[in-house]
Parts: sequence; C-alpha cells; structure tokens
Amino acid sequence: METVELAAEIRETRPKSRCRELRREGRLPAILYGPRTKATAIAISAIELRSRVSGSAHQRLLRLKSSSPDLNDRHVIVKEIQRAPVSGNFVHADLYEVDLTLPLRVSVPLRFTGKAHGVAEGGILQPLVREVEVECLPLEIPEVVEVDVSALDIHDVIHVSAMTFAGNLKPIFDTDYPVVTVLPPTVAEAPAAAAAEAAPVEGAEGAAAPVAEAGAEGAAKEGAKGGAQEAAAKGGAKEGAAAGKAGGGQKKG
Repeated sequence: METVELAAEIRETRPKSRCRELRREGRLPAILYGPRTKATAIAISAIELRSRVSGSAHQRLLRLKSSSPDLNDRHVIVKEIQRAPVSGNFVHADLYEVDLTLPLRVSVPLRFTGKAHGVAEGGILQPLVREVEVECLPLEIPEVVEVDVSALDIHDVIHVSAMTFAGNLKPIFDTDYPVVTVLPPTVAEAPAAAAAEAAPVEGAEGAAAPVAEAGAEGAAKEGAKGGAQEAAAKGGAKEGAAAGKAGGGQKKG
C-alpha cells in the first residue's frame, strides 16, 4: 500500500482556546497514541488530512513529517475523526501509531466489479455491506477489496467466505455473513392497464348520474301532472255540488 505523508507538530494543551485558534489557522488538534506510545497532543494540517482520507482510502497508512524527532517518520493510521454536527468539518482526530512488523486489523471498503447476469435480466444489485474487516501488515493494507459479481443471477448471494483476498489479507468474521445479492425486478402496474380498469368505473358513474337526473325530472313531472289532475277533479266535484243545489231549489219553487 502506498504510504503518504502528513505534516504534524507537537501542540500545547493550554489554554483550551488554543484548539479554536488552531482550527482558524487551518490546523487540526489531534492525539497520537499506540501500544508503546505515550499519548501526545499534536497539530496536523486539516486540508492534508481531508485529502489523505478522502474517498475509499480512509484506512490509508500515513507517515508523519515533523521537525520534532519524537514525531518524524512515525507511521500511523486514523482511528477516529470527530466532525462538527452541522458543517461536517473536522474538529479533532485520533492517530494510532503502528508497528510495521506486526499485523493489525482494519476495515477496508469493498468495490463491486463486473455486471451481474441477474442485472442484465432486470434484477437489482444490492450490496449488503460496504466494508470488510481484515488482518494484515500495515504496509499491506489495500485501499479497497474488489468483489466480482459477474456470475450472480437473481437471488444469488456472495458470502464473505467465498470472496478472494489478495496477498496475505485474512478476513475476520465470526459468522459467514452475506456481502452482496441480486434482487428480483420490481414490477410496476402498467399505466394502460390502470386506465383500462378505471374506465368502466368512471363510465358507470357518468351513466348513473344522467339516469338519476332523468328519473328525478320524470318524478317531478309526474308529480306535477298528478297534482293538476287532482286539482281538476276537486274543482269538478265542487261545481257538480253547486249545480245540484241550484237544481233542487228550482224544483221546490
């Protein structure tokens, strides 16, 4: 693995406001420690650190460059970076000094290569993890571990035990977990079918409305006609009764 340099210097821990001053100057407060290294407060370049750990190589091996002999040429990896909650800017870093002759465990990002057969058939490639823990010497830490997915059909899965690790990389896992799979295609309802299903419903509703209106109008007309006939009948009865009374009076005279 390529080793990159990172400028560093020993920093004062007092006063506490010194950390804010360092950040305004473009430097980052950090702590250097290790199994045989006493914890040391240092300052590093924020821009350099961001460029060194950008992208996938967040476990890159770094070599400190400093005017201080206590820091110069020490090999470290970034253990933790604290970020501001809103801006995401780096506010502090923990650097772990490593022994180049001893293996260590690190998490390395995965890179999926090739085009799965299942994807060509409409499936969806679904990574289940994005990194894998490995054990190796510090100088053998890879930037990524490649996973060839070309042979995957729909529903096929690659487990960590089936992966190929180059060199002396040793995967670390307790259970044989799945790494990537191909999901079946999602079938969406065709717009034409949806429109065809909706058309009869709309037609039935549209037809029912005029029929109902026509029925209402007919009922109103029939009601009006019946009312007129009833009024006419009542009027005829009244006229008949009056005529009967008039005729009776004439007979009596």
